[in-house]
Amino acid sequence: MKKIAQIIASPGLTGFYFDDQAAIKHDAVEDGLTYRGQAETPGFTSVRQAGESISVMILLDDGQLAYGDCAAVQYSGAGGRDPLFLARDFIPVIREEIAPALTGERLDSFRRLAEKIDRFKRKGRGLHTALRYGITQALLDAVAKARGITRTEVVAAEYDLKLEPEPIPIFSQTGDDRYLNADKIIIKHADVLPHGLINNVNTKLGKRGEKLIEYIKWLKRRIKEIGGQDYYPVFHIDVYGTIGMAFNGDVERMAGYLADLEEAASPFKLRIEGPMDAGSKEDQIREMLALRERLQTGGIGVEIVADEWCNTLEDIRDFVDAGAADMIQIKTPDLGGINNTIEAVLYCKEHGVGAYQGGTCNETDRSAQICTDIAIATRPDQILAKPGMGVDEGLMIVYNEMQRVLALLQAKGY
Repeated sequence: MKKIAQIIASPGLTGFYFDDQAAIKHDAVEDGLTYRGQAETPGFTSVRQAGESISVMILLDDGQLAYGDCAAVQYSGAGGRDPLFLARDFIPVIREEIAPALTGERLDSFRRLAEKIDRFKRKGRGLHTALRYGITQALLDAVAKARGITRTEVVAAEYDLKLEPEPIPIFSQTGDDRYLNADKIIIKHADVLPHGLINNVNTKLGKRGEKLIEYIKWLKRRIKEIGGQDYYPVFHIDVYGTIGMAFNGDVERMAGYLADLEEAASPFKLRIEGPMDAGSKEDQIREMLALRERLQTGGIGVEIVADEWCNTLEDIRDFVDAGAADMIQIKTPDLGGINNTIEAVLYCKEHGVGAYQGGTCNETDRSAQICTDIAIATRPDQILAKPGMGVDEGLMIVYNEMQRVLALLQAKGY
């Protein structure tokens, strides 16, 4: 059995930026691609700063090289998340603590090694989620290389899954450039669009929700104009709690507004992510459940997607068990080890809840590839095109990786 001979770490950049959410919500002012104002979240030196990653490379004792990338979400340090992830702070942890713990380990089981990293303690606490995320990616790659098979096959074998070499729907996001980037998505026929980044009532949703309705009508017209007759994507829009803000959390008014959105989007299927932000997990579950039940009794077909206050594997199970959402966003870096992403997707599917294997624009090409590999084994309802906000790059990375793996699996006779 092949073993880990050496672990090497190198600094890297991500496909987007770290943003100080607290400062942006307060007095920070947009200035081109950056913000003017004082940083507020510990660790930040400016409101927007370059996203950083760490590549964790595993040298096998037969000379092969495996690797994964540590990365954290755009709004690091916010909402109970781990602090800002800077390469200079965490490369020493990998070299001085992780490398000695893993060097010499047999590459016999991804699941065993991933759980070891997920349980690893330093100074009485678990590792930063970004470290667990990247190290477990590297371990999956190392086990696959040791066995001479794809990473997808490793996941399927260790979690007793039947491989189906069929594509997973890809969700591509526009960011703030929601018109030009929508054109890019439509031309390339992504399965789900546009996300839209509807994070402000006055400028993006509208005080009565009118701006979002107009945007959805525009999106529908644009698809008909340039998308072709056979292109019927799902509309999935993240509103960052702004619907709850605009309608003061009133379930009846929110449901009525979602009915208006459904009518505007018809005949396209509509999902709304994060309709409200209730301020805590317990309150979010309660309010999401109340809204979902009202939509069902009213015959309103809009699906609601959980995001806020649903960050960890435990959170995801709690939302699923409560029936609080039609779909869960599984934000991969927030779950730490990719073994937790696997478990989260399988839990959603087992309980009949939609699984959206998401992530963040602030990842890397490598983390996107490995997330795609595990999705082909676990088969969530959709996966995020990542990293970045430019559409073309993230969609290319995820689509191409998916097609490579599918071709390999089909050639092997799956």
